[in-house]
Amino acid sequence: MDEVMYLMNSLWTMVAAILVIFMIAGFILLEAGSLRMKNAGHVAGKTIFTFGLSSLVFWAVGYAFIFGGNANFFTGMTNFFYGGELTEGDGLAATVFFVFQLAFAGIAVTIALGGFAERAKFSAYVIFTILFGILVYPVIAHWIWGGGWLAEHGKQDFAGSTVVHLTGAMAALAATILLKPRIGKFNKDGSANKFAGHNQVYSALAVLILFVGWLGFNAGSTVAVDGAFFGYVALNTVLAASAGAVAATFISWVVLGKSDIPTILNGMLAGLVAITASCAFVDVWASVIIGFIAGVITFYAARFLEAKQIDDPIFAVSVHGIPGVWGTLSTGFFATGALAESTGVGQAGLFYGGGLEQLWVQFMGVAVCGVYAFVVAFGILWAMKKVMGGIRVSEEEEIMGLDISEHGSYGYPEHMSGETTFTKNDKKDDIPSEPKSV
Repeated sequence: MDEVMYLMNSLWTMVAAILVIFMIAGFILLEAGSLRMKNAGHVAGKTIFTFGLSSLVFWAVGYAFIFGGNANFFTGMTNFFYGGELTEGDGLAATVFFVFQLAFAGIAVTIALGGFAERAKFSAYVIFTILFGILVYPVIAHWIWGGGWLAEHGKQDFAGSTVVHLTGAMAALAATILLKPRIGKFNKDGSANKFAGHNQVYSALAVLILFVGWLGFNAGSTVAVDGAFFGYVALNTVLAASAGAVAATFISWVVLGKSDIPTILNGMLAGLVAITASCAFVDVWASVIIGFIAGVITFYAARFLEAKQIDDPIFAVSVHGIPGVWGTLSTGFFATGALAESTGVGQAGLFYGGGLEQLWVQFMGVAVCGVYAFVVAFGILWAMKKVMGGIRVSEEEEIMGLDISEHGSYGYPEHMSGETTFTKNDKKDDIPSEPKSV
């Protein structure tokens, strides 16, 4: 029976890891659809590259810093350059657990790099991905998931509202502040110009892909099939996402007079982000409340950042950051004593007789982790800016688009350059006399 459970746990976690890795496809479509056409190819290429690079960094250093032995205050210190040992680990194959955790590291850096969108040099992505994967993500992951000091305090973050989403969002905030707004985003009077994404259908499909992948993200974090608890986690995840979408739709309808499509999509993602910490600790009805509040929060967070002239092109902070804070704090209110006991993490929240203790642990966790991620990411980018002579492309390159300036070709060559393929059946009058302007 133990061998059967070992195999089933390993299989389930491997399937979950595949779902999480497939979320990268969702991020490609989300970023490409939310940005302008002249940067679409760049977004797709850099996302694939940075996921590959972050995977190598995680193999060499990140896994050891999170889960290695001989730990100090910040990190573990063994198992560098993981060799694929076929040990059982905690009831499943260690290699499967490694791949699952690698996927989370890749998602975190993808969120962080959203703050670079449409204006950073490709070389900046390369260096930051490496340093983020060494100095930022694994430190926070060790504190919470690797047996570090926050784990000892009972910090509840089941699948990563803090570890993945808040960490990535705070790094994105540091990037967007240092890089400054995109050309033409804000007027002299402080008002903002709307840079509409070039394909809302891509963005909507991206959210669906991310939704499906999130079931691996959250339910897969059980890393076990015993008791089918992963089904309970999945249920909370689906309901929170749904509530977030509905709440964002209604709040945009009330405030803007229209049900804004990007807001609807962001609402669903915000609900997913928020429930990621609490999906294993709260009752089903509470997941609806958590997701609904997240949908409202993301709408106002995006408006607040824009009012402060912070140019967050793919809403990394308003979707992953602020809802990540709320989601982490929510267990301090809604965590039940029975679920906290069964998962072996923390205790009941305020509304279930646990007092303020768990809420304080949750607050301390988001405060320390958020500040650490922002400060270290800001320091990395500031140093890169000084050493590299700048991390932002030139004004001419930004106007031209990063597809052509960084990679030498457009993601949509026919649309952007005016080049069209003609057949023998095309009429001469159909051939344009000159290329379209860029």
